[in-house]
Amino acid sequence: MKNRVFFLDRDGVVNFDVRYCHEPEKIELKPGFAEGLRLLHEAGFLAVVITNQGGVALGMYEAEAVKACHARIQELLAPAGEKIDGFYFCPHHQKVQGECSCRKPRPGLLFRAAREFDIDISRSYMVGDRISDLEAGRNAGCRQGILVDSFYFAEHAPKALASGFLTAKTVADAVRLVTGKEKEGTL
Repeated sequence: MKNRVFFLDRDGVVNFDVRYCHEPEKIELKPGFAEGLRLLHEAGFLAVVITNQGGVALGMYEAEAVKACHARIQELLAPAGEKIDGFYFCPHHQKVQGECSCRKPRPGLLFRAAREFDIDISRSYMVGDRISDLEAGRNAGCRQGILVDSFYFAEHAPKALASGFLTAKTVADAVRLVTGKEKEGTL
């Protein structure tokens, strides 16, 4: 049987959003994120981060800085016995390269992760803090998208709800919402 996954945006979902974050020492996990990972792993899901990192294309930092931030996230999760199963990032920016297939809301990175992790996208979920995250999940064929609380929540929640997406305060709440609805047969 193919794997199921929670695709997770990085900045604003996994860690606090520090604009164009590329310094590992500035990575701070959102409260309760490790608990959310534990819950989704216990429910049989993988956790895969899908993130736009246009600062690479803009010359603000190198791809190695993005990878260092991902290593820092793993380091911060280790004391809780948790980890992200995979990280994927788009290094492009539309102002530099024009359109690409991997920058959200396009689904290219989700498709790549699906191939590499043998994922059934139709039984997987996208969690983000912006509409473009959720649209990437929808464009890939995810079962549902969940908008979580962040700096952008007030701006994006009305459109998310009007577009048929779900909302939750945290990743842990998103996992509880999904697993509860699946048990009820309402999702």
